[in-house]
Formats: sequence, structure tokens, C-alpha cells
Amino acid sequence: MTELLLVPVDDNVIFPGMTVVVPAAEVGAEEGEQVLLVPRHEGRFATVGTVADVTGRTRLPNGVTAVQLTGVHRGRAGTGNTDEAGHLRVDVTPYQDSTDRDGRIRELESTYRVVVEEILELRGDDGRVSTFLRGIDEPGALADTAGWAPETPYDEKVSLLETLDVRERLELALRLQRERLAELQVRKTLREDVESGAAKQQREYVLRRQLESIRKELGEGDESGGGDDYRAKIAEAGMPDHVREQAERELARLERGGEQSGESSMIRTYLDWLLALPWSKVSEEQLDPAAARTVLDADHTGLEDVKDRIVEYLAVRKLRRDRGVEGDKKAGTILTLVGPPGTGKTSIGESVARAMNREFVRMSLGGVRDEAEIRGHRRTYVGALPGRLVRALRDAGTMNPVILLDEVDKVGADWRGDPSAALLEVLDPAQNHAFRDHYLDVEIDLSQVVFLATANQLDTIPGPLLDRMEVISFDGYTVEEKVAIARDHLLPRQITSAGLTVDDVSADESALRLVVSEYTRESGVRQLDRALGKLTRKIATEVATGSPKVVVDTEVVRKHLGRQKVFTEAVERTAVPGVATGMAVTGAGGDVLFIEAAGMAGDEGLILTGQLGDVMKESARIALSWVRSHAAELGIAEDAFSGRSFHVHVPAGATPKDGPSAGVTMATALVSLLTGRPVRHTVAMTGELTLQGRVLPIGGVKQKVLAAHAAGLTQIVVPERNRADLDDVPADVAAQLEFHPSMTISEVLDVALEPVPQSLEVAA
Repeated sequence: MTELLLVPVDDNVIFPGMTVVVPAAEVGAEEGEQVLLVPRHEGRFATVGTVADVTGRTRLPNGVTAVQLTGVHRGRAGTGNTDEAGHLRVDVTPYQDSTDRDGRIRELESTYRVVVEEILELRGDDGRVSTFLRGIDEPGALADTAGWAPETPYDEKVSLLETLDVRERLELALRLQRERLAELQVRKTLREDVESGAAKQQREYVLRRQLESIRKELGEGDESGGGDDYRAKIAEAGMPDHVREQAERELARLERGGEQSGESSMIRTYLDWLLALPWSKVSEEQLDPAAARTVLDADHTGLEDVKDRIVEYLAVRKLRRDRGVEGDKKAGTILTLVGPPGTGKTSIGESVARAMNREFVRMSLGGVRDEAEIRGHRRTYVGALPGRLVRALRDAGTMNPVILLDEVDKVGADWRGDPSAALLEVLDPAQNHAFRDHYLDVEIDLSQVVFLATANQLDTIPGPLLDRMEVISFDGYTVEEKVAIARDHLLPRQITSAGLTVDDVSADESALRLVVSEYTRESGVRQLDRALGKLTRKIATEVATGSPKVVVDTEVVRKHLGRQKVFTEAVERTAVPGVATGMAVTGAGGDVLFIEAAGMAGDEGLILTGQLGDVMKESARIALSWVRSHAAELGIAEDAFSGRSFHVHVPAGATPKDGPSAGVTMATALVSLLTGRPVRHTVAMTGELTLQGRVLPIGGVKQKVLAAHAAGLTQIVVPERNRADLDDVPADVAAQLEFHPSMTISEVLDVALEPVPQSLEVAA
């Protein structure tokens, strides 16, 4: 056993007999000394290294001094220590290869040489490697040559170095070389197959051209081109008569023109698309209203209107089938689900398809501006394709899927056409049984398709298209519905997504209600889903570090979600005269807004801020005119308007606002300012105001009421003519609120304003 300097060799293996040049700084040994070269990969050392002589010093082209090392024999490293220069020296047990040969070793040597010769023959050796191999007569050194090849994997090289027994090393080397030989033989076979295939194709091409010329001379039609194959497929496709006739006409054109015709590729593509449609395939519907309702209830909480409509559709279909009434192709179903983001419009489409046992296809229409996306391109264009509806039927594999037209309110129009106009035929039950795609140019029956469209708002949907839709409003969820959704759907999904199980985490309803009320304010549940995702990720971090099961309570929620993000501001905002709480509907659902009024000395006039639209500005002017014309009745001093200007502001200033429904709120804010009577902090109001002081009806009552309830308001002022709309408010929410339907602004003021302060009554 000798003590040698250990030199790591990264990602390489040096065998005995090899020579390598290493920078002198990495070796730390002088000429004539020996070192131990040990392979190292990703910080792990091999168990056996190579003892090498330092045979010389040289200078590399970059000016670095290097030493030349020549492998001598194998060695195994033992214990070691660091010398004064900081180099690691280890005790090395040398292993010299045995030169004895028994019958098995001689057999392995012979076989190894034969295999290597075959490899060299396949690789095209120039004779140098063969000469080198013939010069090796020791069996151990011969086996080591398998590790000299650069294509040998690092792990195999290390295994070869660590195999000390010569016979075992020869067997390992022979296995490696046989694997390399097999790989080269496969490559040769593939190359020969490709070359022979190309020659065969060239020969067939020439023969076909000759055959075509012979038939042309004989006056015979070209019967080649796969016509029989297409004819069989057309017969099996179950196409309607008019479609089958069109397919046969195109097939006849293909056969007349032959394979070399410029139109053959286009005709083949057209026939492939005709055959791709499932003309005679339909899903077997599950016409069980009760079972469908069970599926819908399991997937979604709330959304009673759309669930009822689907159940009604299935009930009608079931009765017509049971009583033998023939189906009406002009009685298709086109439902449009309109509501704020995150209320489940898109996801319920899959549930509807599952409840009806139909295939489901989603078509995203957001940002589509090309009419050809719907109807397809004419076949005269290069690269023409059918429209999305044809592709949807192909993807569904049936003629009666549920097709979801997502974001139909975001369809655009430009010089390429108006996609919404193309949808007029698709979504009209009286026409879509004979829909004609521009590419296929045959009538396609869409009457069996259940179309579901989704939109965030109706304003951007063209009137003729909206007229063809049956609109179902998604007005957002109540707090209780959100808690139920979080408990039954969102939290279990987030627990699974975070890699947790029900054994790791549980949550009580008070904690979920806290997340809903203090960390989110939305009509849907997307922000709630994100908040629960953040919560479960924090819990997953604790569980991964060894914490026991986590019970989510209010303390855990505040710890992981941080400070409260949503506040009930009505008490603070309306504490001073001149501020009233209104209600509005935005693209994201219902919301509450605070209208502020202030008066100041100056030229008489009205200042309006808050990015108000023209209609809302007119509402403010109407409100001020009504207050001025009824100043005496309201107890406002006669000189209250002289030499004063008024400023009406609607936060937040960065959000555009418009509409007439804030008229009564603006009038209430002005009356509050001029009489010194604050607005009750529990009151929210909505309604359009006329110059005569009448309160006119508005839209979006349910969404506005849900927003007011979520904001902690308990008294709701609505127009009298919207009284019937209050029936749409969920019963659990309505039970917590007090409604005040009003015909005139005077009734609104009686409810909204605090009593006249006693000091003012005495002064009066």
C-alpha cells in the first residue's frame, strides 16, 4: 500500500495505458511522481481509480502549464489526509492485471476481436484502430479498449474500470461491444430500407406515368387514384342523399383527373372532410329529468334557472318520445347564459352534456373577427378549411353534441366580415337544420345540437342575434351559496391540487365565511378559489415540514391570508351629510357605489367627476334641478343656491360609469348636503329620477340587491315598478333585508335620511 495524491477526473474515465494532459494546478505533483486518477460525477467518486505516472510537463496554447499523466494500473483508495499544500493524499491498494489465460479467457479474447472487427467494418475504419488492437496481447488491456470508445456511456466506463477480475472484465467489454454492434446493424438496415424505398417509389412513379400514357393512347379513363377505397367509405358513411350525391360527383372528378391532376389533392382533402363528419352517428340520450337534475346539483350549487330549463327540455323530449310524437327540426334549443365572470357559465356546459349523456365541445369566440371562422373558407382559396362548427361536429363524433359558444359577447368585426352575422343562421332553430358551410357547400343538420352560449353582458351582442337566444341570467351567488361552493367544490379541489388529503386539513364553515366576507368581493367565485388555493399552499408547506393535521379556523385564515382586504364602508362614508349609497351593475356583477356631493361659494353651476357617461351626467342635472325646484318643501333656505356651485363625485374615479339608475341617489346626496341630514348607513338605493320627482324602474335588481347584502346594507330602496323583480332575490337573502318600493323621490327621502336634527327644529 502506498500513499498517493488523489486527482479527481470529472465526467471522464482514464484507463491504464491511456495518456491525458491535466493543468498542473489541478495535479500538484512533479515529474516522476505517481497520482491516483479517480472518476467523479455529480460529486460522487468511483470506488476504483487508475494509478498514473507524471511523465512530463508542457505548456498549453492558452499559456497554462500542464502535466502529462499515463495510466499504469488500477488502484483502490483507502484512508487519506491533507498535506501542507492542501492536496488530498490517500492510501492506495494497487491491482495488477493477471496475464494468465485459461480456455475461457482465450475464447473471450477471440470473440471480442471478431466483434470489434465487425464494428470497424460497419464504421469504415481506416486501419489504424485494427493495427492498434492487434498490438495488444494482454487480456485485461484488451478489455479496457471497450472504454476507450467515446460513445461508451460514462456509467459503463466506470463499471469496466471497477471490474478487477480479467475474465469478468472481458465478459463485460464483450457485452458492451455486442450492444454497439447491434445498434450499428439496425442503423445500416434502416438506411438500406430508406434507400430501397426511395428507389421503389421512383420506379413506381415512372411506371405509373407510362401506364397513364398507355391508357390515354387507348382512350381509357384512369381507374386508379383510390376511387374504390373512397367509394366504399362513402357507402358506409350513412350520408344524406344530397351529401352522398355531392361526394360521388367529386369522386368522379378525382377519377377523371387522375393522381397527377393539379386538383387531386384538393378533391381528396374535400372528400376526407365529408367523410370525417359523423352523418349517421348520434349519442343515445339519457332522457331522465330526475337523474339529470341529480348530476347538475352534484356539479354546481345554485344556478336554479339553467338547471330548471335543462330539466324542462329533457322532460319535453321524454314525453314526445314516449307518446310517439315526431321530432320538430325547427324546435332546437339555444340557451344564452349571461352573468358576471366566475359564476360557472362555462363549467356548467360540461355538466349539461353529462346530464344528457351527450358529447361536449367548447368553441371559444372571444376575439374572433373572421366570418370564415364560423362558416369556413371557399374551396377556391389555398389552404381552405371548414368552419369551427364543422370541426366541432367532427371532434364530437356525433350529430347531437352539446356545443358551448363561449364569450359570444366578445365577437368582433372588421374587413374580414362579421362573425356574429354568421351566427344568425347557426342559432336560429328555424334555419339551422339546413346550415351550409362555405367549404363543404352541403346542407348540415344542426337541429339536434344543443347550443349553449355564454356572455358577461348583453349590450355588445347585436340585436338580431340576441333575439334568437333564450337568455338565462346568472346574477351571482349569495354568501351562503359561496360558502357551500367553497365547502363542496373549491376547497376539496384545492386540497388535492396542493398534494394534501382530508387527513391533513379540515375547515369549519365560520372560516370559509370569513374568507368570503373579508377577503373577496365578487359575484362569482374565482377570487374565492384563488384565496383558498393560497390558504392550502400555506398549509401544505406546514404539513411538508412535519406539522400535524391543520384545522382551518378564523385564526389560521388571518395568519395565512394576511390583513382583511374587503371592508364595509357604509357607516364611515355616510356619517357626514352629502354622501349616499347607491347600487350599480357592472360587467363583473353587482356593486355598491358612494355618491358624494359638496357645495362651495362661487359661480352657480354643477361640477361632475368620476368618469361619468352622458346619461349619468344628465341624471345629476335632473337631480339638482328637482332639488332647487322643491327647496321650500325640503326645508332648504331660499338663498342656499345663490352664489354657490355644487360638485358631485362618484368614486372610484378610474372606473367609467353610466346609466340613469343613480338619479335618486344623486338627489338624496344633494338633499342630505343642503339639509344637514346624513343618509342612514344601512340604506342603499337605486332608480331613475324624473323632473317631476317620479322614480322609474331600472334593471339588474337581483345583482344590485346581492351586492348590497354582501356589503352589509339592510334597507333597500327600489322603484315601485321593480317590486316584482324582488321575487328573484334568494329567500335567505330577502329574509335579512327590508325593501322599500317607492313611487316618488319624497318616499325615498323619508326612508333614506336621518331625522331632522333637534337644533334645526328649534331654529326653525
